[in-house]
Amino acid sequence: MFKRLFWLAVGTGLGFGMSFWIMRTVRSTIERYTPERVSSDLSQALRGLGADIRAAVGEGRQAMAERETELRESLGTRR
Repeated sequence: MFKRLFWLAVGTGLGFGMSFWIMRTVRSTIERYTPERVSSDLSQALRGLGADIRAAVGEGRQAMAERETELRESLGTRR
């Protein structure tokens, strides 16, 4: 008798726990895909992309200037 009550309690607890977890997961998924949230995430991603592109261009220009300096020095010493 106690064995059956124990497993009934375990099953009920797991059922309530899983239903709570599933509802929380579903609600967070629904919240994540609301139009306001999607547009906000998209705008933040585009801002981040712009910053990354500016940083890459800046690093490229710096590397180009350093290489140009190296080439000019190597040509200046050969002449």
